Amino acid sequence: MTTSLWRNRDFMVLWSGRTLSEVGDAVSLLAIPLLAVTVLDATAVEVGILSATRMVAYLFLSLPAGVWVDRMRKRRVMVVCHLVRAGLVATVAVGAWAGWVTMAHLWIVALLSSVCTVLYETAHQSFLPAVVPGGQLLEANGKLATTYAVSRIAGYSVGGALASALGVARTVGVDALAYLVNAASLLFIRRAEDPPAAAGPRDFRRELAAGLSFVFRHPIMPRLVAASASLNLFSQMIFALAVLYLVRDLRLDEHTVGVVLALTTLGGIGGGLLSARLARLVGSARIIWIAPLGLGWTVLLVPAARPGWGPVAYTVGMAGLGALFAIYNAAAISYRQGVCPPELLGRMTASIRWVIFGVMPVGALAGGLLGSWLGVRPTLWIAAVGVWASGLWLYFSPLRRRRDVPDAAPDATPSPAARERVPVDMAGEATGGGRRG
Repeated sequence: MTTSLWRNRDFMVLWSGRTLSEVGDAVSLLAIPLLAVTVLDATAVEVGILSATRMVAYLFLSLPAGVWVDRMRKRRVMVVCHLVRAGLVATVAVGAWAGWVTMAHLWIVALLSSVCTVLYETAHQSFLPAVVPGGQLLEANGKLATTYAVSRIAGYSVGGALASALGVARTVGVDALAYLVNAASLLFIRRAEDPPAAAGPRDFRRELAAGLSFVFRHPIMPRLVAASASLNLFSQMIFALAVLYLVRDLRLDEHTVGVVLALTTLGGIGGGLLSARLARLVGSARIIWIAPLGLGWTVLLVPAARPGWGPVAYTVGMAGLGALFAIYNAAAISYRQGVCPPELLGRMTASIRWVIFGVMPVGALAGGLLGSWLGVRPTLWIAAVGVWASGLWLYFSPLRRRRDVPDAAPDATPSPAARERVPVDMAGEATGGGRRG
């Protein structure tokens, strides 16, 4: 009998630590752009560059990160990344308090933080199956999605209140403390992590190719990657301009901006709580394409917003986007984790994130450039339509003809390099189906 995740001590430790660091992240995601807009008088292009540098490491680091993470202890990688990120955020807090912070400083910190984020997230997704039984991955990812949304509410609310009361300079340091506490919490996980595979001489290019080959020779994953990349590209155009839009177009003050951003995360909470139930009701395959097509249209309310009643329309539209992300990500990530052999998890995760997160800085930069050229509101219209249309990649794919995704890995088509290392049973599938208890 499977133990409830509520009684899985290691998952609860992982989950609670993640929650705290997400709260700190939300504080920084609000405070640093506010610092740029209200103190440094940043333009739309400068704000777009700031958003882009927070994610640019996905373009050049995601693929090698998968190989490195598969070679190392995942928990150790996560702890080191948190400690480094704490130090980087602390420099912004000190610089803002002392009065010598500049846009160049913010860009450099965002760039270096993005390196740590890539390594941490690759390790985290690869570490989760070691803590949670395979049959509970969907539930675990749903809880993590809910955590993300709840943390955004707490972080944006706290960040908005602190920025209004203490100023943005003192508010940024909260994130550094959250990273330190999360790093310490990871040390309390009891579950012994499987040691990295010791497979003789290392061939970096071959190991890298094994992850890419697994993803792009798979019958479903290439369409899944295209849909996720489209969703991330267009949503980042919206996120990059959010604070600028709320402050200058909808004419909100710092505290109200924090409240509005906090309320938008309610959709993510609802989506995370309902993701596993909806997957069982609608079908774990169908829900992957129904989420963007069924909820993406709500994002059209964002560019339709106007001063006065606009914050309500903006909140509803972005809450719909949050629900979309929570439901879609829980199902898509669980599918990927379920069909991938354990020794390829890091490289599979990194290969996919290289594409779907690699487009995020492009989207943020495009949002800033188009916002400066066409105007913020027309850019948001383009982005909102793109968010909804991302679901068409999966609607016109083999996934549409399925109700549920497989529990094991019958769809997987491992590369020759992967086959050499994966034990195969009499049915021709990777033993264990990529699911770990």
